[in-house]
Amino acid sequence: MRRPRPAAILPLLLLLLAQPLPGGLGAEERSRPAVVAPAADVDLALFLIGDAGDPDRRGEPVLRALGRAIARDPGRSLVVFLGDNVYPSGLPPADDRDRPEMERRLDTQVDAVKGRGARAVFVPGNHDWDGGGAGGWEAVRRQVARIDERGGSLVSALPKGGCPGPAVVDAGERLRLVVLDTQWWLHEGPRPIHPTSSCAADSEEEVRAALRQALDGADDRHVVVAAHHPLASGGPHAGYFTLRQHVFPLTDAKKGLWIPLPLIGSLYPLARKAGVSAQDMANPVNARMREALESAFRERPPLAYAAGHEHNLQVLDGRSARYLLVSGAGIHGHTLKARRIEGTRYVSSAAGFMRLDLERGGRVRLAVLEVDAHGQAAERWAAWLD
Repeated sequence: MRRPRPAAILPLLLLLLAQPLPGGLGAEERSRPAVVAPAADVDLALFLIGDAGDPDRRGEPVLRALGRAIARDPGRSLVVFLGDNVYPSGLPPADDRDRPEMERRLDTQVDAVKGRGARAVFVPGNHDWDGGGAGGWEAVRRQVARIDERGGSLVSALPKGGCPGPAVVDAGERLRLVVLDTQWWLHEGPRPIHPTSSCAADSEEEVRAALRQALDGADDRHVVVAAHHPLASGGPHAGYFTLRQHVFPLTDAKKGLWIPLPLIGSLYPLARKAGVSAQDMANPVNARMREALESAFRERPPLAYAAGHEHNLQVLDGRSARYLLVSGAGIHGHTLKARRIEGTRYVSSAAGFMRLDLERGGRVRLAVLEVDAHGQAAERWAAWLD
């Protein structure tokens, strides 16, 4: 085999070195104190976990850790699954040969919460919409029906029927949860739109107006908006890729595929950075969606906007929302790197989830919990948000 000449390799190396690499965590971020409130002072514990749609058959470590956390006080716990609840293409029809396995993936998450006696809300993601395929609307409606059937009175899927939302859930005395289906904005196939749908809001302007109304009506409740797609990120969906992803791009699909594809492997990240996919922030449709949502937040900013989509854990200072939370690390071993960007308070490529404790007196404590392969959770960062 002819060896490549150094002159041919140099441009590739320069290209790779120019790509942003994930930033490390500063010691000051890991040691920030935020004393845990007494359990009696907590009105509600809100758990945020995303992209958990392929749980390990032998027992998913992240779900085990989540189950133990909510078991401490299930009656005052609310879990939000932030989309991509069934990889890779949502819940197929009943006669599909993959239906039993996809049911298992979804049911495992539902049962992890229902079995503990806690409440849960499932938010749709792009994979739940048939991975963005033509059958997406049917797939997401099948998922809603399955969750409602399996979850009973404790677990629900919102918004219903492929509608964009917002769906409003007031929980405890201190929280207003506002749920959006952001894939509705990005989906190229059939979806419920004005004037033929039965959704309460089925146009972009109607969604913005309903979102403003949901925020304005919160009174003294803290508002957390939950959706699948983030407003900001230091991960791949924002164009940040690592050297590994350029040289060994197949490892994103399967961890063991360490097949070097230099130069060819860079085409994929560069195309993503150029915005060829509506799932990425550089895409004009994605940018329009984010601007629409942020414009609805400006007069009455929510405390936090929580999303998944990126397979990592990020806490960022926001502009339209006070804090931007990315919690898409719901499967152990299915995480991707992220780097520090402007406003980053914490970033990690570990598996895990987030917890917000809303105190009766009004304070809110955010904690990021990382989970190891044995299902043991450790609080790595915490701060008072209000």
